Amino acid sequence: MVELESITKVYKAGRTQVVALRGISCVVKQGEMVSITGPSGSGKSTLMNIIGCLDKPSSGGYRLEEIEVNKLSDNKLAEIRNRKIGFVFQSFNLLPRATALANVELPLIYSGGGNRRQRALQALESVGLAHRAKHRPSELAGGEQQRVAIARALINNPSLILADEPTGNLDTQTSKEIMLLFKQLNEQGITIVLVTHEPYIAAYTQRTIRIRDGQIEASG
Repeated sequence: MVELESITKVYKAGRTQVVALRGISCVVKQGEMVSITGPSGSGKSTLMNIIGCLDKPSSGGYRLEEIEVNKLSDNKLAEIRNRKIGFVFQSFNLLPRATALANVELPLIYSGGGNRRQRALQALESVGLAHRAKHRPSELAGGEQQRVAIARALINNPSLILADEPTGNLDTQTSKEIMLLFKQLNEQGITIVLVTHEPYIAAYTQRTIRIRDGQIEASG
């Protein structure tokens, strides 16, 4: 599913260079649920952005489902992001004036998908939130907002879901409920990679990749 080979990422700020990733090599197999952990500034979010085709590595190779991602144009990268990858973020990233249903429909608007309302309702139903379809984010609890975000990530039937600190804004009990939902999705065959700094969240995954100073410190 995901194959990274000697990935580096260097940011330039004037004459200063900041090395965020230092030769990362790893594989995530189809159907795995993997966590990426590490202290703040370790490079885990940078790695997530590269896996999600939101950023390009400075060097190294990246293959997603046998596609050489490094060689793709910006338009092709955008197409992959929309059709193959679902994103879930810590801050939910929902449009405040739109209903839950409208928020879930958004990726279909960009991709030109048909039957938007029906598909969005099905996605909300899959996360147990169809009964809240007409509510706006301000009318939903934090866990419900994250379920809407997960439904939105599912709408294009992605083969990979990337979740960046998906429980960071939630209390412990709600975090557990969200992680059980991720496990259910994984059991349905969806590959999931999530970034977390919480050991009890990482424990829900099958495997943990720990990063420190832009390098893999441990994997297993």
